[in-house]
Amino acid sequence: MPKMKSIVVLLLLGAVSASAEIRLGIIGTDTSHVIAFTKILNDAGSPDYLPGARVVAAYKGGSPDVESSFTRVDKFAEELRTKWKIELMGDIPALCRKVDGVLLESVDGRAHLEQAKAVIAAHKPLFIDKPLAATLEDAREIARLGKEANVPWFSASSLRFAEIALALKFPDITGALVWGPGPLEPHHHLDLSWYAIHEVELLYTLMGRGCDEVTRVSTPDADVIVGKWKDGRLGTVRALRPYGKFGAVVFRSDEKVNQSDPKSTDSYRPLLVEIVKFFETKQPPFPNEDTIEMFAFMDAAQRSKEAGGAPMKLR
Repeated sequence: MPKMKSIVVLLLLGAVSASAEIRLGIIGTDTSHVIAFTKILNDAGSPDYLPGARVVAAYKGGSPDVESSFTRVDKFAEELRTKWKIELMGDIPALCRKVDGVLLESVDGRAHLEQAKAVIAAHKPLFIDKPLAATLEDAREIARLGKEANVPWFSASSLRFAEIALALKFPDITGALVWGPGPLEPHHHLDLSWYAIHEVELLYTLMGRGCDEVTRVSTPDADVIVGKWKDGRLGTVRALRPYGKFGAVVFRSDEKVNQSDPKSTDSYRPLLVEIVKFFETKQPPFPNEDTIEMFAFMDAAQRSKEAGGAPMKLR
């Protein structure tokens, strides 16, 4: 009899656990992130498996004028449907009715504001994959709408939570140099937002907010963007084309210098740990103001590039 009671208790605990699992929906099946994230959240046999949330539905989306979107959107959608048994929905409102939270994954940052509007209207918390938007104005509008509707959101690059950043976060940083891939996409006028946003986010993870002025030197092979912080510190981003490894060096008081291990940027699991925690608590893992200032930084860098490298204040 005691053994039977134990079995019943275990079954009840399993039922409670299953019912508490957060149902997530994906918007935009045109990035490899949707497959990687689904595997980590849905595949209990994966060494990276993360319990607590599960992808259950997706909306394809896609941008017909962005090659990396229209060449992949159907392929990834079909893999979600057939391999992972994810239900494909015809529109975002229908998706929102099926889920507790949303992963906005569309590779094209231009689509994010309109897609986020539909999610915010449904009052669903959302994670917005990089980039938050394609312009500073769109980024600010997403922030305004979320605050007005009291809908929690956050946006982040996986580098923010990777070992490359965690190993170099010191309280006495006097400056930093970060580098990584910087390919461009012609439809994104704020061109750093397409890919070099990873390096910008790494810089902000290390330096924090407070940049006042930005200068940018651009060549066909690379960009060098230097930010001057209000306290006198300098932070530098080097965006490499077409691609290059991520890396960072931080300068500290007493002339200490620490450099990253470029091999420590591979896993999406640390980011997903924060995403699941966010959907549980409805609290972003860092202030959304950090993300908005990153866009002001990239906006100033764009204006500096267009002005031949002249210094530009953040708007």
